[in-house]
Amino acid sequence: MNAPIPPSDTAFPAADGASPVMAQFFEAKARQPDALIFFRMGDFYELFFEDAVRAAAAIGIVQTHRGTHAGAPIPMAGVPVHAAEAYLAKLIRAGFKVAVCEQMEDPAEARKRGGKAVVRREVVRVVTPGTLTEDGLLEARGANRLAAVAVRAGQAAVASVELSTGEVECFAVGRDALASTLAALAPSEILVPDRLFADAGLNAALKGAGGLVQPMAQALAEPAASEARLKRLYGVETLDGFGALSGAEVSALGLIAAHLETTQGGRAPALSAPRRAGEADVMAIDPATRASLEIERAQSGGRDGSLLSAIDRTVTAPGARALAARLARPLMSPEAIDARLDAIEWLLGRRQLRQRLRAELKGAGDIARALSRLALGRGGPRDLACLRDGLAVGAAVADLVEAPEDALTPLPAELARASAALRVPPELAALGAALTAGLAEDMPLMARDGGFVAAGVRPELDETRTLQGDSRQVVAALEAQLQLETGVALKVRHNAVLGYFLETSAAKADPLLRAPLNATFIHRQTMANQVRFTTVELADLDTKIARAADRALAIELETFEVWRAEAQALARPIQAAAEALAALDVAAALAEWAEEAGACRPRVDRSQVFEAEAARHPVVEAAVKRAGDPYTPNDCRLDAAGEAGARLSIVTGPNMAGKSTFLRQNALLAILAQAGCFVPARAFRLGVVDRLFSRVGAGDDLARGRSTFMAEMVETAAILTQATPRSFVILDEIGRGTATYDGLAIAWACAEALHDVNRCRALFATHYHELATLEGRLAHVSNLSLKAKEWNGDLVFLHEAGPGPADRSYGVQVAKLAGVPPAVVARARQVLDRLESESVSHADLADLPLFATTAAPARGVAEPEGPSPVETALAELDPDGMSPREAMDALYRLKGLAGR
Repeated sequence: MNAPIPPSDTAFPAADGASPVMAQFFEAKARQPDALIFFRMGDFYELFFEDAVRAAAAIGIVQTHRGTHAGAPIPMAGVPVHAAEAYLAKLIRAGFKVAVCEQMEDPAEARKRGGKAVVRREVVRVVTPGTLTEDGLLEARGANRLAAVAVRAGQAAVASVELSTGEVECFAVGRDALASTLAALAPSEILVPDRLFADAGLNAALKGAGGLVQPMAQALAEPAASEARLKRLYGVETLDGFGALSGAEVSALGLIAAHLETTQGGRAPALSAPRRAGEADVMAIDPATRASLEIERAQSGGRDGSLLSAIDRTVTAPGARALAARLARPLMSPEAIDARLDAIEWLLGRRQLRQRLRAELKGAGDIARALSRLALGRGGPRDLACLRDGLAVGAAVADLVEAPEDALTPLPAELARASAALRVPPELAALGAALTAGLAEDMPLMARDGGFVAAGVRPELDETRTLQGDSRQVVAALEAQLQLETGVALKVRHNAVLGYFLETSAAKADPLLRAPLNATFIHRQTMANQVRFTTVELADLDTKIARAADRALAIELETFEVWRAEAQALARPIQAAAEALAALDVAAALAEWAEEAGACRPRVDRSQVFEAEAARHPVVEAAVKRAGDPYTPNDCRLDAAGEAGARLSIVTGPNMAGKSTFLRQNALLAILAQAGCFVPARAFRLGVVDRLFSRVGAGDDLARGRSTFMAEMVETAAILTQATPRSFVILDEIGRGTATYDGLAIAWACAEALHDVNRCRALFATHYHELATLEGRLAHVSNLSLKAKEWNGDLVFLHEAGPGPADRSYGVQVAKLAGVPPAVVARARQVLDRLESESVSHADLADLPLFATTAAPARGVAEPEGPSPVETALAELDPDGMSPREAMDALYRLKGLAGR
């Protein structure tokens, strides 16, 4: 769990006696005491006092001093405005909150109020990990969610908002499902009422989620206050339109509303209505399983090597985020899964159409994030251009998909919904047309830079630009016109005092000083040889030219605001179009990958079977193919009911033979199938999995005082207490981290519990070959083994899974392959041969120095006669009639007798 950076122990000085500018800083700091204040001063954001010291230490900027306060120098650090995003990103990653205090007026306006007036400043936003919207602060192909957790009357809820796209989700879950729900969302920031930190289970769930945790006052989660804030956020009188929200859901959404009110400076984000889901809608995958299976991130922390990276063929950032969301939350409904598969199959069979569709989609941009920035007042002309391009691509894509290529084959429902969403309402089509006609070719980053409105859109802007850019031609034209009207040789001149004026010689000035021309020409100045005049038209022209740049920018900003407001008012259809473009990208990308990988359409139903024929691990296969080697596919057949296959398969085989790959491969097939993807296999049938568990790989948790074995046991305990008959479990080498007999006993008891109590589909890899006997003891257990052969003293891995147990683990041969010194390998062979010899006895082991650790009985001490207490107790046991718990108790009792 990541905690926010705590406030500094160093107190800020009192504001008494502060200069007017520093008084503004102290006011901003009082409003945001737990945030660093980015205080705008001209072209820099400055930090003062302890803020400067902490920021300089965190991101390596120079800390100096400026002026004094209360008789002491003021620590100061600053970053340029044009580079502020990069420094903001560093501070946010370091765990800080940053309040941006902007100049709200031009310094010239402040000077009009008096020489000592200061520029007005306000905190316009508070930047936290979950409220980022700028492209420079976000991962284009990754989501950035803000989540909130609430518990009311024993019912838990998780709310989530992706502020950069406006997507809002809400999950009503049991308390035991908080960990898997948060892990699926992978939020950057989690809001939690402070009273919930006393809940150990919630703390564990927060740690597994990985986001920065922000404590919130419990009062903010109260239902009445939360409901009021939600109504303000959405501008509605009632929440009935969002469905029957539970008290916990309202509280969680209310926490998000409170956080947005605090951080967004009064700006209303463009949010979709909350999309509700429950535990029964998606497959539950706990944090340990996600890490083990490397679904979205490899264990190195990067994207490469993950399942997502292996299958991602999307051509847009929103499509990549949508694909990641599908893999993170596989569906439980076979009907919904089939709808996704129908779209992929339809596009898979239309290669040329798919290629044209993907080519068009490349120009779609990220219109959801562009809209969010515009709504929050952080957008620019390029965001408007993104909307223009996205809407145009949407119309073209809809035409492609709806083309009557095959009238006998109806369009799959998912594609039909996407196409309908891209047929935007007339108001949005009109906005798209206005942006197409009104935006210039070259887009500046910020609206204040100007130059983004095309010619011909605003006549007054064209006139102003003409004055600004072609002032010489305008002046020359006016000069020629006045000469023609008066017959006097007039010249238009300019200086800093008079501005533009008309000048002629003293000899020719008389007609202008007499009626009727003196009514038009206003005398300004008489020189020795020249007389200077002006006219109302020239004075207006002078003012227009002088103010042309400001006027042109003001007109452009006004036009920008009109378009921005229209886009915000049409947020819903724009968001629907963005989702449709992402859905089409995902469907086309998965069809593209299915063709590349030779993947098949899975059959997903409500049975309890797992039948994979010639299946492959998508990530490993891709790596093997890059190396130019073939991949060996394998079959797997399980049935929780024990009818079409075994419920539990014991998987044995040598180290490095591929047991872990085989286990993970089958778990990933279940994820792909229920995410609505084709799977790398010749054929695949799956009864929906409600919970997926993986206990593969070893790792300690030193921060929580857990050894490798303890961490393994904690995860195993979670599996044994939570797995249901619909679950799918993979376990690798349970019990290896302790003494041999303890480990064997635990592995044996766990296997029995999975078979008899949980009754779930499970793959159980082990080097305890004694577990192979469970095939004859339990009704629905089978043995599988990964094959290897010795050839000329070397070990050859076949990577083939076949029926039956392995006869040995070949550990010494693998040690040789790993480069263990030959002398050590030779000694290991000697010890192994002696241990495996039929003639060796426990007494003979003392002949080997490795085992000669127990002293011989002292001479004269009589050997005990008759059976020992352990032997007596052992003879009384009936293993076939014992439950797993009774067997475990018996083992502990025997261990206690042996220790006497």
